[in-house]
Amino acid sequence: MLGLKYSGFEFECGTDEAGRGCLAGPVTAAAVVLPLDFKNSVLNDSKQLSHKKRELLKPIIEENAVSFGVTHIFETEIDNINILNASILAMHHSIEKLSILVEFIAVDGNRFKPFKDIPYKAIIKGDGKYLNIAAASVLAKTYRDAYMLKIHEEFPMYNWKQNKGYPTMEHREAIKKYGITKYHRKSFRLLPEQLTFEF
Repeated sequence: MLGLKYSGFEFECGTDEAGRGCLAGPVTAAAVVLPLDFKNSVLNDSKQLSHKKRELLKPIIEENAVSFGVTHIFETEIDNINILNASILAMHHSIEKLSILVEFIAVDGNRFKPFKDIPYKAIIKGDGKYLNIAAASVLAKTYRDAYMLKIHEEFPMYNWKQNKGYPTMEHREAIKKYGITKYHRKSFRLLPEQLTFEF
């Protein structure tokens, strides 16, 4: 059973990102503040949940959260500032979107940069330990997946509706065959033999 939150503060937000290891599309983060009486036995790290469960949880989280924010950081910015900085920036922007002033930030992972003067804790595998981080992981994943479905319509040959931009063999084969799109991250190693790869 996951704990509600990490700290003793009433207004703690959990934050997490999705899409960090993708070759295409944005990195997406969410920040969520849950009410103190929030309970849900299904909610867990989004990677442990089926697509169906994530889609069922999304409206539950949105309706019950004290506040939540979601942010996409797109390819050009990822290429400019690198994926780690882009992930943290997406989290910062999501926290900025919250309608309340948070007192503490619980972050999934091991890297974060201070946001204003708010105390924080980076928690490895935090999305499997605390409900507020798990809720953020579900929102980040579902919002990013919805975006990838949308751009799949534009470039169906990469099958983003299935692989969501992750480096599957099928996605790499499509890059080999069709080249890259405006949605690909040019700073990433898109193909193993990238030296021969022309932009």
